[in-house]
Amino acid sequence: MTKYIEAPSEFDGEGKAIFFAGGITGCPDWQSQIVELLKPSPWIILNPRQANFPIHDSSASQQQIAWEFRHLRLATAILFWFPCETLCPIVLYELGAWSMTNKPLFVGIHPNYARREDVEIQTFLVRPEIQIVYSLEELANQVYKF
Repeated sequence: MTKYIEAPSEFDGEGKAIFFAGGITGCPDWQSQIVELLKPSPWIILNPRQANFPIHDSSASQQQIAWEFRHLRLATAILFWFPCETLCPIVLYELGAWSMTNKPLFVGIHPNYARREDVEIQTFLVRPEIQIVYSLEELANQVYKF
């Protein structure tokens, strides 16, 4: 049965966990779609997208970034999704950083994502074994096959 952990709840590091890295601000809630696609699975899902982010709390962003920092490191694997609505600069940063490790990565790009070719080329140069996909369904299928 799939276990689900959403920021700011903490994961203790026990079990096979996958972190959802991808757009949050200014894009659809793709995370809830892929959660449904991954039910049931043996993965513990680490979702940084909070249902009720306290936007008026000045310390909320710092806490969110620190949560993501910890949980990216605790995760067994990282799933990246680049939606077409935003460039996702932080996600690009995270993909670049984690591409330099041997952590399992799953990368999906919406076909209309503005920097699609850049992500494809850079990912191939650094981690040629990663097969980029272009839908959430294909991304979920990769995770199931891992």
